[in-house]
Amino acid sequence: MSRFLDPYGSSFYDFLASRGPEPLHQAPQSGSQPTASGAPGLSGLPAVPHGTTVLAIRFQGGVLIAGDRQATEGFQVSGRRIDKVFKADEHSAIAIAGAAGPALELARLFQVELEHYEKLEGDMLSCEGKANKLSQMVRGNLPMAFQGLVVIPLFAGYDLKRREGRIFKYDVTGGRYEETEYHATGSGGKDARDTMKQMYRRGLTEAQALRIALEALYNAAEEDVGTGGPDLIRGIYPTMKVITDAGIRDLEESKVAETCNALISERREKV
Repeated sequence: MSRFLDPYGSSFYDFLASRGPEPLHQAPQSGSQPTASGAPGLSGLPAVPHGTTVLAIRFQGGVLIAGDRQATEGFQVSGRRIDKVFKADEHSAIAIAGAAGPALELARLFQVELEHYEKLEGDMLSCEGKANKLSQMVRGNLPMAFQGLVVIPLFAGYDLKRREGRIFKYDVTGGRYEETEYHATGSGGKDARDTMKQMYRRGLTEAQALRIALEALYNAAEEDVGTGGPDLIRGIYPTMKVITDAGIRDLEESKVAETCNALISERREKV
């Protein structure tokens, strides 16, 4: 039993990294060859599913975080109903872009990390503390990122001390940066950001934030082949979560569908 009582504090991630059968996030070694740029790569690794565009936008009273539902594998669609937005705890969420397998693993491990900390400490990490912990976990994925399995998350939470929604973005090395209004990442991130830049204003209502988020994802899908737009035939719409002082909740699919259908109708009239 003594081997499980080492002083790793409240971090399940640190415990797992030190006690696993192999280093956490260790990159595969077989078939590893340098790429043309000189960085190590996996010449024998088949194409893996990638999540595409996720975004977050602040509104009066909280923050909305969203993602499209499509995953791509090379030049093919590998999934049309993938979830890219996950509840982290009662007042935060993580959205993922990049290699789907490692990204989903990171999201689940982050959920366990926050739950583990709360059980041991009897209190939640601060919003800043959660963002810092996620930064450490992204940095731990760096060996796999060098192999092409890049994971870029987007973190959004409601800061109970500051009484406002907050958004944090990351780079592949684990660098953490706060955005005060909105952000989008993934293959269609630039197009989504351009839309939000044009439409964003302070003091948005939740309904207005939902409309802007849908506009941004719709425009991203028009310009980026990796981003999936709304599928009216199959009834597939972007995943949306809202975080306020009351906690986190999923936006009703019927509400998302209604707003999306109104958006498409308005655009159809302009053609």
